[in-house]
Amino acid sequence: MPAQGPRFDVAVAPNGYAWWYIDAFSEDRRFGLTIIAFIGSVFSPYYKLSGRGRPDNHCAINVALNGPGSGRWAMTERPAHRVNRGADHFVVGPSSLRWDGDTLVIDVNEISAPLPYPVRGQIRVSPEMIGTTAFSLDPAGRHRWHPVAPRARVEVDMVHPGVRWSGEGYFDSNFGDEPLEDGFVDWHWSRAHMKKDVAVLYEGTRRDGTPFDLALKFDKQGRWHDVTPPPTAALPRTGWLVKRATRADAGTDPRVVKTWIDAPFYARSALSARMFGEDVQAVHESLSLDRFRSPIIRSMLPYRMPRAFW
Repeated sequence: MPAQGPRFDVAVAPNGYAWWYIDAFSEDRRFGLTIIAFIGSVFSPYYKLSGRGRPDNHCAINVALNGPGSGRWAMTERPAHRVNRGADHFVVGPSSLRWDGDTLVIDVNEISAPLPYPVRGQIRVSPEMIGTTAFSLDPAGRHRWHPVAPRARVEVDMVHPGVRWSGEGYFDSNFGDEPLEDGFVDWHWSRAHMKKDVAVLYEGTRRDGTPFDLALKFDKQGRWHDVTPPPTAALPRTGWLVKRATRADAGTDPRVVKTWIDAPFYARSALSARMFGEDVQAVHESLSLDRFRSPIIRSMLPYRMPRAFW
C-alpha cells in the first residue's frame, strides 16, 4: 500500500486507532527515548469504557526518557476539544508534533505519572530515508504498519529533566480498524541499524491463532526487500514475567542491555545481538495482549495513564 510522511490527518473509525512511534539512542548509548502519539489510545481504560465510539476523544502523547538522572514517563490522555490535527500537525493539549517535510519537531510539555514531575523540551527527528510502503499485519488489512523513517537523526533538548543529546533514531506508525487485542494474541518487534541497511523484524500470533511475520531490510533510499530471518533466540523474561523472544544469527546469544519499560503486559528493551553477520544494538519490544485483557491489569492502568478533562 503506498504511503508517505506521517499523515496526521488519517481517518480513524470507531473502535480504531492510530499511533506514531519514535525511538532513539544517544551516541554513547547512555540515554534513550521513545515517544508515541495516539489517536484512540489502544491501552486506554477510558477508551474501552467509552465504547470506543470516538477515537479523537482519547488522544495522548506518551514520552519515556531513559538515562542517568533523566528517567521520566508521561502519558496523559486528553479529550477531543484539546486535539487539533491536520496532514502535517498533531496537537494534544500542551504538546505537539509537526512535520515540515524534512523534520518532525516534537514539543513536549507534560507531567509524569505517578509522581508529578515536569517533562518539558523539544525533540527533532530528521529522516535519513523515507519509507513509502505500508504493510498489512492481517489478511483483511484491519491492522497496518508504516515504517515512516527507518533511520533518522534525532536531537533531544529537554529542559525538565535537563539533558541534551543526539543520536540515531527510528520512526514508524500503526493503524487499525478494531481494538488491538481483538486482532492479536502477542507480538515481538525489533529494529536494528546496520552499517548500510536497517533491519526490522516483526512477528506474532493473530487472535485466530495464525502467525504473522515480517523480516525486512531498508536501504539508504528507503527501499525495502524481504530477507530470511535469523533463527529464533530466547531472551530472559521481564520482572513481570512477560515472555520475550528475538532473532539472532545461529550460534550467537543476544543480550538484554537495558529494559527501558517493564510493564505487566509489555516490555521495551535495548539489545546487543548479532544479526545478518553484523554486531548490532537493537530496540526490541514484546507485547502480550492476553495479559492486557486481564481486568486486574486494566485496573492498574489509570495510575500510569491519567486522563485530563481540560
